Amino acid sequence: MNFNSTAFLLFFVIFFLVYWFVFGKNVKKQNIFLLFGSYVFYAWCDWRFLSLLAISTGISYWIGLKLPQLNFKHKKILLRMGILSEILILIFFKYTNFFINSFIDLFEFFNIQADIYTLQIILPLGISFYIFRSLGYILDIYYEKMKPESAWITYFTYIAYFPSLLNGPIDRGKLLIPQLREKRTFTYDHAVNGIKQILWGLFKKMVIADNCAEFVNQTFAYSSNFYGSTLLLGAFLYTIQLYADFSGYCDIGFGISNLLGIRITRNFNFPFFAQNIADYWKKWHISLTNWLTDFIFTPSSIYFRNLGKVGLIISIIITFLVSGIWHGPNWTFVLWGFLHGCYFIPLILKGTMSKNKKLGEGMLPSFRAFRNMLGMFMLIMFTNIIFRSASISQAINYFSGIFSLSFFKLPLIQDIKGIISILILIVFFIIVEWIGRDGQYAIEKIGEDWTRIMRWAFYAVIVFLIGMYMYTGGSAFIYYQF
Repeated sequence: MNFNSTAFLLFFVIFFLVYWFVFGKNVKKQNIFLLFGSYVFYAWCDWRFLSLLAISTGISYWIGLKLPQLNFKHKKILLRMGILSEILILIFFKYTNFFINSFIDLFEFFNIQADIYTLQIILPLGISFYIFRSLGYILDIYYEKMKPESAWITYFTYIAYFPSLLNGPIDRGKLLIPQLREKRTFTYDHAVNGIKQILWGLFKKMVIADNCAEFVNQTFAYSSNFYGSTLLLGAFLYTIQLYADFSGYCDIGFGISNLLGIRITRNFNFPFFAQNIADYWKKWHISLTNWLTDFIFTPSSIYFRNLGKVGLIISIIITFLVSGIWHGPNWTFVLWGFLHGCYFIPLILKGTMSKNKKLGEGMLPSFRAFRNMLGMFMLIMFTNIIFRSASISQAINYFSGIFSLSFFKLPLIQDIKGIISILILIVFFIIVEWIGRDGQYAIEKIGEDWTRIMRWAFYAVIVFLIGMYMYTGGSAFIYYQF
């Protein structure tokens, strides 16, 4: 059940009315209904793995309750058992076939015929997100950053909270659980803000991402048939698509959560305006970045602290290898993560990794800031070719196509008017994002000083563009596969 589907619209309208008008005065009943609605939402998407979600949640809930009751030695043992149990669930469903295929490839490399077969394992939706949410909760309790939640209804609701269940963000317990304990009040300002963010998220997904997808899918599937210039355009559109799709989902989820009186983690902060790789990862998939920083980078940097800058480099590369592996069972993700880790090396050597780059408050960026943003975008765009490719060999072929003499030929595009329309919409999209870069999302503060007529006219333009250009063959959100 996609956020951009009619089925979800009907589901949420009914859910919203019951949530506020029937259970609005009782927090416990509201949470029970929120858990029920979240499980219905997940079962609608794929009922076969609803029990897996409940089992994983039950494990982390029980471990969270037991950890503070134990001495240091037994606490450490239980922590390891909890981490192992959650990781084994993730490994079995997400990585088993990857390991089997890797062994088959290894045997074939040495001309050994291996009588090994992959298993018919289906990837449960959202498993990477809710497993990391459970792990973060256990680790936060172990490090005494929060106390365990005794009310199982509250905890199960936190893990299964449907606005962020399938595509994130990876909300931490210390943010979401206290909000679930407290009485929630419906306010006009929160509702308006939520609807505006949903509107912008739908524009990103249905107009920008879905229209880019058709051209991107063709160029990556049949890259050998296209000139290098066409492949470069495909890489550009994929980078735009990935951001618009993923951040669009998060905008919609954030807006829905606002309508329910709950604040979730901000996951994007206009990453296309980043001026170096450290700045980019502070703005892209923020919840995953923070999770990896707290539980992978910080412990490993302490472990390797005696190695100085070399230790920092090792820690960064380990962190991004985990990030790559988290995305999926493919060597392309491992290479993608390794490269992102390597991009930090110049910053570490210069000692500028932690320095913040400011864009300034002017209408236009300075030449230096624009140069940095453009260079950063190009670096991300070329690395995303690996991220999008089905295999490393396909990525190599794609790069070979771009860096061939055919790059100097005009792109061969069947639907030239369609591509021009997409590019114009992308320009509009980036301009709005730039103007609204000081807000939580692009159109949050745009029009604050306008008259009501001008403000509503602006929203009407976005609604018109959604109706006019939304791709009728709309696909699922990209991060559903992770």
